[in-house]
Amino acid sequence: MSDDETFTTDSLGWADAPDELVQAILDQAHRRGDDGDFQGMTEQLREGLADHPGNPFLLCWLGVAERELGMTGVAYERFRACLAARPTDPHLLATAGNAIAAFDDPEAEGALRAAALLAPDLPLARWLYGAYLIREGVMEDGLRELRAAKELDAEYALVRYELGVGLALAGQRDAAVEEIYHAVGLDASDGWAHVVLGLLVAEDGRVEEAAGVLEEGARLRPEDVEAQLLAALAGAAVGGVDVPFEMLERARQRAEGTDRVLVEEVESRLDEGAEESAAWLSEQLGPAALRDRMMTRP
Repeated sequence: MSDDETFTTDSLGWADAPDELVQAILDQAHRRGDDGDFQGMTEQLREGLADHPGNPFLLCWLGVAERELGMTGVAYERFRACLAARPTDPHLLATAGNAIAAFDDPEAEGALRAAALLAPDLPLARWLYGAYLIREGVMEDGLRELRAAKELDAEYALVRYELGVGLALAGQRDAAVEEIYHAVGLDASDGWAHVVLGLLVAEDGRVEEAAGVLEEGARLRPEDVEAQLLAALAGAAVGGVDVPFEMLERARQRAEGTDRVLVEEVESRLDEGAEESAAWLSEQLGPAALRDRMMTRP
């Protein structure tokens, strides 16, 4: 079955909104999720699904909850089942489509495209479709979707971040930096965006500016070993003394497996001084980290 056949309103098997009973279950589950109780959210939705088998709304949000618990394989099957029910609710299509895109599932493009077509005024649908297209190398169409999302909601931090990523991947680095600066201004708690911004600024040769941004990103993401090491290198590159070794130690405390080798490598660069740290940031760890992070799907 083609994407067009899968996601058409004519073939809809479910209403485009949950009924009252399902909505009540979703409301309770969302309250638990808002409180960080994803185990409780999962249990609530599983019970609801037992009473309403195959309901795409329950399947989608159960997938979200299970993904939060680290059950990625099970969550993937929930999202697939949601889309197999052929919903036309754009929130479901966008959420489930984006989720299966992380697994390179070919059905993702059809779901995301359908969401954008069914709800052209919904920022979520436009930016998720645009983000997908950008990472598939369809730059012109992806940027068009992301700019449309920005026009719909210029205060949505994720929209500004994804537009920045798209511009960076399209080679428009100055515009990319401007957009991601807007993103971190709108959501100062987004450590991931800080790290990407710091790497873009460092690539532009503004290492002192980058050092501050990378340090902030690393402090916002204490579990992110690579972020700590990037901040350590940047701090050492600008002549810092305390911050580089603090960041190195933060990385060491979290490192496991191959990360331990990377910690040792960065430590040796710090010991060799500012010039070697700057070179390793700009020529080794920095470019690889930037590419990987920009290609990470939302």
